[in-house]
Amino acid sequence: MPDEAQALIDFASGMLPRIKITELLMDVDDWTGFTRHFVHLKSGEQANDRTFLMSAILADAINLGLTKMAESSPGATYAKLSWLQAWHIRDETYSAGLAELVNAQFKHAFAVHWGDGTTSSSDGQRFRAGGRAENTGHINPKYGAEPGKLFYTHISDQYAPFSTRVVNVGVRDSTYVLDGLLYHESDLRIEEHYTDTAGFTDHVFALMHLLGFRFAPRIRDLGDTKLYVPGKVGDHPALRSMIGGSLNIKHLRAHWDDVLRLAASIKHGTVTASLMLRKLGSYPRQNGLAIALRELGRIERTLFILDWLQNVELRRRVHAGLNKGEARNALARAVFIHRLGEIRDRTFEQQRYRASGLNLVTAAIVLWNTVYLERATEALRESGKLADDGMLQFLSPLGWEHINLTGDYVWRQSRKVDEGKYRPLRDFKNR
Repeated sequence: MPDEAQALIDFASGMLPRIKITELLMDVDDWTGFTRHFVHLKSGEQANDRTFLMSAILADAINLGLTKMAESSPGATYAKLSWLQAWHIRDETYSAGLAELVNAQFKHAFAVHWGDGTTSSSDGQRFRAGGRAENTGHINPKYGAEPGKLFYTHISDQYAPFSTRVVNVGVRDSTYVLDGLLYHESDLRIEEHYTDTAGFTDHVFALMHLLGFRFAPRIRDLGDTKLYVPGKVGDHPALRSMIGGSLNIKHLRAHWDDVLRLAASIKHGTVTASLMLRKLGSYPRQNGLAIALRELGRIERTLFILDWLQNVELRRRVHAGLNKGEARNALARAVFIHRLGEIRDRTFEQQRYRASGLNLVTAAIVLWNTVYLERATEALRESGKLADDGMLQFLSPLGWEHINLTGDYVWRQSRKVDEGKYRPLRDFKNR
C-alpha cells in the first residue's frame, strides 16, 4: 500500500462522525426503509414501532438476547420484543431487509471504487457454542471437542455481505458456496467467486461452470494438487510429475444428460445446491452421475490451475477478494460482542436469527460508512489533501472505531440531522 493511501485512510477514518449503533441503524433506515420488509406474518402489515423492531434485530446482531435487550432499552419489555420476533422477524424478512441494504450499497456511486459488484468471496467464521461437542457427535478435526457453529458469509467486491448460512463445524464449506450465489435476493450479478481451500471440491468446480460462474479458489498446497489430462499420461512426459491421471471422457459423455438435468434442477430451485452436494458426496463410488460430475470438475480444476500459475492478475484478484472477507469477519466479531461472543441458543432457528441479524447490521454499518467516507473524501479533495482519486480504492467501509456498540440502547434521532441532512464530519486539520 502506498504511503499516500495510508495517510488518506488515517484522515478519512478520523473524520467519520462518532455515533451510537442505534443512531446508525436509524440513519440507514431513514435512507433505505429496510424495516418495512419486516411485515406481520398474517396481516402483512409493517410493525407499529420501528424502534422496538430494531431493538429485536439488534438483540440478535450483538448477541445480547431479548431479555437483556429489554433491560437495556428504555420503554421496551421482553413481552413486546418477543411478540415482534414471533410475528415480524423470520428468515424471509431478514433476507428482504438485507437485500435492501445490499442494493443501496450496489447503487451508491462511491462503492464503484472497490468494485463493480460482479465478483465476490465467501468464508466461514466460527463462533463458540455452549455445551460439549461430544453430546451432539460434532467432533471436528480442527477444533476437537470444543462446540461451535460456522456463519458462512458471502461478500461482494463492494464489501456488502449479501448472504449468510449457519453451518455445523463438521460440514465442509464447499457445500454452501453455490447456495449463497444462487439464492440471495439482491440485484448483484456475480460472475466470479473466490474461496479458500475448504470451499472447493471437483463437484463444486463442475457445477460452478454449468451454472455460469467463474470459480477461483485459493488452493493450499497447490504443488501437491494433480492435473488430469485427456488420453494417456505418457503423452505428456514433461508434465508427468504433475499429472494425477487420465480423464474418463467416455463416462462423462454417457451421463451428460443427467449432468445437465441436475444443473437445471439446481438453477430453477427444484432442489438446493447444498442438498445435492451432500448427496453426491455420500454416494458410493459406482454412482454414474457423481463420477461424471467429478470428471467435469477435474477438467475445470486443471484449466484453473494452469491459469493460476500463469496469471498474476488472477492471483491478485483472489487475494484481494478473500482479504475483504477476512476484514468483514473482524467487523462481525466486534459487533457480536455479548456473552463472550458465544452462541448459547439451542434451537437452529434462533441460531439462524443470530447469523441473519449480525449480517444485516454489518451491512448497515458498511452502507453508513460508505456514505460518510464519500463526504469525508469530498472535504479532503476541497482542502487539497486528496489529489489522486486512484487512492480511494484503498479505503474500506469496515471500520468501527467511531461506533459505540455497547451501553444503553436508546433510539433517539439526533436533532442535528434534519430530513435530507447529514451528521457533521470531525475536524481533520490537526491530524
